Amino acid sequence: MLRLVSIATLAASLAACTTVDNVTVAPATPVAAVAVAPTADPAITEHDRLFAQFVADDEANLKRNPISALFRGDLRYADKIGDFGTDAYNDAERAAATKNRANLAGIDRAALSPTDRIAYDVFRYNQDQALKGLTPEILALTDVRPVNHFSGFHTFYPTFASGTGAAPFKTVADYDNNLKRHTNFVEILDRGIVRFKEGQASGVVETQLTIKNVIDQLDTQLKIPVDKSPYYGPLGQFPAEFSAADKTRITTAYKASIGNELYPALTRLRDYLRDDYLKSARATVGLSQMKGGERLYAKMIEDTTTLPLTADYIHNLGLSEVARIRTGMEGVKTEVGFKGSLAQFFDHIRTDPKFKPKSREGLTQLYYDIGKKVDALVPKYFSAVPNSQLEIRPYETFREKFEAGGSYQSGTPDGTTRPGIFYFNAYDLPSRTLPGTTTLYLHEGAPGHHFQISLAQENEALPAFIRFGGNTAYVEGWALYAESLGYEMGLFTDPYQRFGTLDDEMLRAMRLVVDTGLHSKGWGRDQAIAYMLANSGMGKTDATAEVERYIAIPSQALAYKLGALTIQRLRKKSEAALGSRFDIRAFHDQVLGTGALPLPVLEKKIDDWIAASR
Repeated sequence: MLRLVSIATLAASLAACTTVDNVTVAPATPVAAVAVAPTADPAITEHDRLFAQFVADDEANLKRNPISALFRGDLRYADKIGDFGTDAYNDAERAAATKNRANLAGIDRAALSPTDRIAYDVFRYNQDQALKGLTPEILALTDVRPVNHFSGFHTFYPTFASGTGAAPFKTVADYDNNLKRHTNFVEILDRGIVRFKEGQASGVVETQLTIKNVIDQLDTQLKIPVDKSPYYGPLGQFPAEFSAADKTRITTAYKASIGNELYPALTRLRDYLRDDYLKSARATVGLSQMKGGERLYAKMIEDTTTLPLTADYIHNLGLSEVARIRTGMEGVKTEVGFKGSLAQFFDHIRTDPKFKPKSREGLTQLYYDIGKKVDALVPKYFSAVPNSQLEIRPYETFREKFEAGGSYQSGTPDGTTRPGIFYFNAYDLPSRTLPGTTTLYLHEGAPGHHFQISLAQENEALPAFIRFGGNTAYVEGWALYAESLGYEMGLFTDPYQRFGTLDDEMLRAMRLVVDTGLHSKGWGRDQAIAYMLANSGMGKTDATAEVERYIAIPSQALAYKLGALTIQRLRKKSEAALGSRFDIRAFHDQVLGTGALPLPVLEKKIDDWIAASR
């Protein structure tokens, strides 16, 4: 979701997701770690020792990353965002991973249950990957690029603090905590300028493209009057029990904070990037053309995919998948009786008014209808479903221009304080098409991100780092696998919806080609956009946003297809091994029942399940 903050979800994303870009509410009081007795004490099992370490590490992690606690409903540190981007933060994260790795060595893995061994392996993997990302060599390539248009607090924080995001606004203390977070946010923005200047001095800089987009984002925010800004939102939703005096004091403080702290800080960042940094930014877009970028990209591939793959292997796999999916698209073109080339069919889909959403409201209702249809089919394929509800809404207008076609924001762990949210993009509706709507819902909503993330969060038997953590290959791989369930669910009988899912699968295949093309083969932005338009029915607005996303967050887009191919392969292996005893609901329970696992750990789990089922 953000480069500087590790939030269980994404991103994105993101998600993201920012956006990236991926919770039962964490206790409001500190969780007491189980005391670890000496090894000689037979009353203390290896399970106890392992989970005592998990609890202790989780508690320490929440203190270092207070915003992660807030996303889990834990308000003990709600007056802080964190000291992200500081050397002290990096040192604390490195020390924690080193300590955790050493403590694991004192636990007898062979004495653990099969499920505990999975938790042990994932925890060890996480510590190893954290340490790899915290070396001075890697930090010199990442810390000095704290913001781009897809990764940064400048896009995340406005929604977070708006009264419609994850931050609660139920008590006077909630409102006061938000003011304190505003001050912390200003510190993070100003710290970003310092880091950018370090990169200017070392020659490690962001791209002109991403920085121009950031400047545009900041311009958009700063043009909004203070009393119309997202930061002003909480003042319009005071709880009824607030006194008149509290409302007056809070309103005065918020106006001063927004006008005298937040907007000036955003302006400082915008002006510095526009008037100074942009001159130093690189005209090229690929990591291989950045100082140290080739090494960084190799590491990012491993981080994202959890697999030891090379850029060349991924590029060639993508080319073969693109060819396979084009064959399926040709079949749809023939079925609907379209006379012309596949490229002309793409243009037909892009331009025919019957494939265009007519309004934001109509598009919203369409997603409501798809959701109801999917809900009726779920019991046939899943024995476990989330308690958390799923809400459907378009992106807010102040951020929709730079967002992907859709994304998911997790709810609170108990599913009651805040539901999961499926966001879709209603910006520039004439550029958008309808055939991919079912697929997008399956991916971002149910049974995609909403099922996977919510089921993990609601499973209190899992250690917190699995409930609230994860890796992109599993999370996005599951969501793409969930799209493919639309075939057996009977959701793609309409040839244009089937084209939509092929088009979305093509997107994930093209990502293997384009991401590696950009970051290891010297491709430019326009070359990447042209490739995507030639091989899919995407509109130019979407294709441009996708390519600029890959430029901003290298390797993230590789995870979707590689994760899905792994899960699909494991399903075929299970079906072949178990024959008539194969139960799709049981398989899904196995995949989803222990949170987001590194792909090699997931494969070992499925192999063990097959052996036990025989």
